[in-house]
Amino acid sequence: MKMGILSSDKGVFATMDSIGKTLLVIGGLIAATGLLLILFGRLGLGRLPGDIIVQRERFTFYFPIVTMLLISAILTLLFNLISRIIK
Repeated sequence: MKMGILSSDKGVFATMDSIGKTLLVIGGLIAATGLLLILFGRLGLGRLPGDIIVQRERFTFYFPIVTMLLISAILTLLFNLISRIIK
């Protein structure tokens, strides 16, 4: 007899277990991202020459174009290396 989405051989607890593990992984990824942002901020990433900052009386516009290009190039190289190692 099917009871719906949460039904399985082990019952509702197996589903709750997998949801709990998923939430822990997501929380760990968010924490790691926060630590990287703190580290990059201390290294000066985000304040590189070429990043656009417009400040007015009650308005600030920040567009870190050089920082985005640098991060994009680093991630492209990293993912290319990883894909070559895996193949």
